[in-house]
Amino acid sequence: MDEEVPQPTHTSAPARVDAYLQHIGAARPARADAEALRELQLRHLMTVPFENLSIHLGQDIVLEEDRLVDKIVTDHRGGFCYELNGAFAGLLRALGFRVVLLQARVFGDGGRLGIPYDHVALRVETEDGTGPWLADVGFGDHALRPLALDSRTEQDDPCGRFRFREAPQGDLDLLRGSSREFRLDLRPRVLADFRAGAWYHRTSPDSHFTRSPVCSRRTAEGRVTLRDRTLITTVRGERYEKELAADAEVLAAYREHFGMVLPRLPDGRDAIATV
Repeated sequence: MDEEVPQPTHTSAPARVDAYLQHIGAARPARADAEALRELQLRHLMTVPFENLSIHLGQDIVLEEDRLVDKIVTDHRGGFCYELNGAFAGLLRALGFRVVLLQARVFGDGGRLGIPYDHVALRVETEDGTGPWLADVGFGDHALRPLALDSRTEQDDPCGRFRFREAPQGDLDLLRGSSREFRLDLRPRVLADFRAGAWYHRTSPDSHFTRSPVCSRRTAEGRVTLRDRTLITTVRGERYEKELAADAEVLAAYREHFGMVLPRLPDGRDAIATV
């Protein structure tokens, strides 16, 4: 496979990389091997939330690597797949990993495939010759560890059993148990290719991202999610829900569970449609 040649970005500056690593609580790896990739993906998932709040705060979403890194590291925010995996790709490249962006279409109700460029995931090659790996920090509740792209057998992960299955036109379907997650196109892409997908998910009433704000992060014992005004925590498989009535409670939950200081509630006012 021809590999995308990464363009120079601000992410490659040593101080910027160090700030990113410090933010996710990870040490700079001695080499870009599979063990380091596993650690970086886990740290990212445990620290940086999957969230769509910019859509509901009327904030611009710019698919440029340095802007995405600033959003995570400087603004202490997260994002959805294009933002999270776009920024993570820059970090990995700066640390010596070889990274290619791949587009995927997510399976929805009834097994229907979503739009092209529905999701972005990362094909990662490591210095130890293992892999290639599928790394993904932008699919919400998903595999904690990178998945071996060339394997067609089940891969055990703390979040379930995953398997790649051959699909038409050389694509791969990723299964979690018996459920299909997404269909992966193995041809290399660049971040700008995903602008139309990001625009759709930001503006279309058919996109689940436009329906309500959501913010979710992996924890040591499960997961914490704030969906509109409902705080959902999962602890060792047990699910708990709490309704937050007052605006101050909701804003406090963003601070406590996600480290976010928001200017106001993400309620959809002043929404804009620029990507």
